[in-house]
Parts: sequence; structure tokens; C-alpha cells
Amino acid sequence: MLVWINGTFGVGKTQTAYELHRRLPGSVVCDPEYVGLGLHKMTPRALRSDFQRHPAWRQGVFEVLDLVLGKHKGVVVAPMTLVEPAYYDEILGRLREAGHDVRHFALVADRETVLARLRQRSLSLRREAFAVDRLDDCLERLRTPAFAEHVETDRLTVPQVAERVAAGAGLSLAPSTGGPLRRRLRRIGVTIRHIRL
Repeated sequence: MLVWINGTFGVGKTQTAYELHRRLPGSVVCDPEYVGLGLHKMTPRALRSDFQRHPAWRQGVFEVLDLVLGKHKGVVVAPMTLVEPAYYDEILGRLREAGHDVRHFALVADRETVLARLRQRSLSLRREAFAVDRLDDCLERLRTPAFAEHVETDRLTVPQVAERVAAGAGLSLAPSTGGPLRRRLRRIGVTIRHIRL
């Protein structure tokens, strides 16, 4: 099974993905952003743009996920903002056509909640300019029926969001362990591992 966790930048996709991974034995996180980062590293700076616009990114993500889903026995979790319906069909639609069990969840929250999370993530919204510039468009698109199933995250903790996603996918999670300090340290660890310089 593929669990694609969609949502605007800063809503908690990566944190939720790693919470699912931690509580689903045998699962793996396959982050489509790494395909895009590879494309950026291979192209001159003047040619770099939103990597999702490159057919090579969409084809690469499809091929990697098709490979992993075909060979890996556990759940595959992919956290990635994807708001263009044609790109959704090109990746997730093709994976379904290839016979894979694809579950899609869009994490949504109020604009103020997402801005607060972005501030918490980087201490400055200037460093999050790309995310802030696209925020309203992403929130509007993700709330449409095309991107259901929606998970409202405003008043939920990361473990609670993961539990909602797992329940929607029919998955049983191991119990959430550790107190508030341990959960906070885990979230900080995930954030540090995903800092893009």
C-alpha cells in the first residue's frame, strides 16, 4: 500500500509520515522531494524552477514508487504537496492503474495555523517565502473534492494526525510511546534531518 500524504507546505506532512513510519513496522518513507532535489542538482541554476513542472520529476516519482511498491512488503509513505490534478493523475492515477493500492490524504488547516507552523519550523517567514507565496492557492485547491480524503489538523497533535490517516487507510498503528518531551525531540530530529540549505 502507498499512503500519499498531501498538504500545503508546513502543514505537517513530513512529521506525519515519520510518525506513521515509526509506528508501522516494516514501513518505509519514500519522499518524492528527493527526486526534485536531484533534478535541481543536475541542472544549471538558470534552468531551475518548480521541479514538479518537469515531466522527468513526475516520471521519476512514478517509477521509484512503482519499483518500491512492487518489491517492498511493507507500507510505503510518501509526503508531498501535489495540487495540480493532472500531476496527481500522472503519478497516483498511473500507480493505481499499475495495480497498486494507493491511499491519498490531504492534511488541511487554517491559514493562521499553517503560518504559525512555518514560523515554528524556521523562525522566520522570509526563509519560507516559497511556501507562504503558494499557501492560499494550495489551501484552496487541497480543499476540493479532487483531493479528498481531508484530515483537519488544526487541533490535532502529530500522533493524532497519523492515527486519523492510519484509520482512513485501514492500518493498525503501534501505540504512541514516550511523553511530550520525547515526542518534541522526535519532531525536532525530523525537522533537522529535512533542512534544505
